Amino acid sequence: MQDWLMMTAADLGRGIAEGQIDPVDLCQTYLDAIDAHPLRDRIYARVTADRALAEAQAASERAKSGHRLSPLDGVPVSWKDLFDTAGVATEAGSKLLEGRVPDRDAAVLQNATAAGLVCLGKTHMSELAFSGLGHNPSTATPPSVNDPDGVSGGSSSGAAASVAFGLAAAGIGSDTGGSVRIPSAWNDLVGLKTTSDRLTLEGVVPLALRFDTIGPLCRSVEDAGLLLAALEGGKAADLHHADVEGRRFARLTTVALDDLREAPAAAYADALARLEAAGAIIEDIDVPEVNEVMPLSGCLYTTEAYGLWRDVIEANPDKMFSEILERFRLGKGFSGPDYVAAWATLHAAREGFYAATAGFDAVLLPTAPILPPNLARLTQDHDYYVSENLLALRNTRIGNLMGGCALTLPTGTPSCGLMMMAPPNHEERLLRLGAAVEEALG
Repeated sequence: MQDWLMMTAADLGRGIAEGQIDPVDLCQTYLDAIDAHPLRDRIYARVTADRALAEAQAASERAKSGHRLSPLDGVPVSWKDLFDTAGVATEAGSKLLEGRVPDRDAAVLQNATAAGLVCLGKTHMSELAFSGLGHNPSTATPPSVNDPDGVSGGSSSGAAASVAFGLAAAGIGSDTGGSVRIPSAWNDLVGLKTTSDRLTLEGVVPLALRFDTIGPLCRSVEDAGLLLAALEGGKAADLHHADVEGRRFARLTTVALDDLREAPAAAYADALARLEAAGAIIEDIDVPEVNEVMPLSGCLYTTEAYGLWRDVIEANPDKMFSEILERFRLGKGFSGPDYVAAWATLHAAREGFYAATAGFDAVLLPTAPILPPNLARLTQDHDYYVSENLLALRNTRIGNLMGGCALTLPTGTPSCGLMMMAPPNHEERLLRLGAAVEEALG
């Protein structure tokens, strides 16, 4: 049964379908592993054992009667603590929301439950989802699976740790500037950033609604496709017979390759070499529009985030982690005209970006330029915190600014991911291509 803890969600689903795995036994195995794990309270904010076992029992009865709801019916997953869960505190990693108990599930959780997924509980996260590092002294800081002294990446920090440490078959997170992809990369997982507005944000604690997206952190591209289907109540992408031979990839040179640390740079070069060996065509591409919009990130993100949270924050600023508070308050410094002008520039840049990349199957870049930063130093060195947070999110933020979908895959080098970007609403094509890249990378 311990082997179940490291299986893909898809394989667990197949085991249930074939009668080899009982959902109740599977759920109890995960609950026992969570309770026994020394890092449990740094990963899970709340475990919903009663709900999980009830859902697993229903899944078991469906499996026995041949009426499974989806390929993942009976598979246990974790949920980032910004998805409303009926009757269970949803606090988004902030003392500002302490004791907040919604009376209904988020819409995506309702969809997942309708597909038979089992809710194990809520995972820790960066406060109000506004950091790529995952450090949260207000609640808890989940660890990186590859570095006991490093952070797991944020803001879906506990979501990634729950999967990497074998305490969930998959985690559901959110991504506003990289919050699914950074923790996925730093914990050797697959992470999918969906297109803005593809998945409903109803019942999700917001950060910046025009950039907020929902996505899975999991063990395989197949898992990502199945989870996307479950979250939206749709049909999973067909990944059969995917191949990279003859596929054209753009290696983005603008901004994305600046200041790469040694390990991510080497992992990226090795991954591209393996793709070329498998028959992929890779061409360098410079897109000046990326340079134009990167300096606008501060205005675009902090203005909206502070506008949404200003009254709550300023009523009790002492309850916040100082680094997150400072980041929110940057939104004070921009005017309405600044914000409108920034969005006008971004819309034009998006048109230029997709025109420049239209002839390629996907755009490739390192998921993160750096490895997980040291937690102790983050707590003691303000400048280090700021610089590492900005650098961690730099490449992933390109995908958010351009408004498309993106997928990060493990490269085989610990905590180093390869990111693939595609235009908006091209998730199925990206997942199919991702399955081929996954195979090529071994």
